[in-house]
Amino acid sequence: MKILALDTTTDYLSLGLSEGEKAYEYRLQAGKKMSLLLAQTIKRAVLALGWKIQEIDYFACGLGPGSFTGVRMGLSTIKGLAWPFKKPVVGISTLDILAKGVEAEGRTVFAAIDAKRSLIYCSAYKNSAGRQKRIMPYRLLTPDEFIGTLKPDSVVTGDAIALYKEQILRKARGVKIAEKEYWYPRSKPMIALAKEKIREKIYGSAFEALPVYLYPKECQIRKNK
Repeated sequence: MKILALDTTTDYLSLGLSEGEKAYEYRLQAGKKMSLLLAQTIKRAVLALGWKIQEIDYFACGLGPGSFTGVRMGLSTIKGLAWPFKKPVVGISTLDILAKGVEAEGRTVFAAIDAKRSLIYCSAYKNSAGRQKRIMPYRLLTPDEFIGTLKPDSVVTGDAIALYKEQILRKARGVKIAEKEYWYPRSKPMIALAKEKIREKIYGSAFEALPVYLYPKECQIRKNK
């Protein structure tokens, strides 16, 4: 079984390819050059393994929340790759990917992404016996509201830390901050979550995959009637 997994919801282009027990990871801080680097990065990675796009069995994609442009860019790319060959798409929340990347057995992991406008995308998770369970809905909170949800002995990860680390440590006692390398989506946890969803048959066609938007509808693109 071959899997291609992609997340472009932050400043990082995170690409993973998996076949059986083997997994290959690629991560690049692309920033505003994401659109220029995305297609050629995927092409080079696939060719380097001697694969053909039509041979890939499943396409996985980070659905956000995150950069509005980044979410749409990654999802449209995955749909464009999967649809011509009628291959299934596995959608995964970027918050889930972040939390999965932190090893904190028995502790609560809070994933927090900078949502701009002094707001934070967030959720909370428990890890037990290698399985991740989300224990809080995906939410859009102010920094103070987010800090109010934190529990002692929990772990916080995500790029919101870059903005609110001092505030978190000052107001939330006993909270641990994850190392910086875990603040952005990584391919290994993305592939692990994709495999879980594939085993549980939680996937659909290219056009059934929908982005995770948490901003109110008036802040999103409106369809013309």
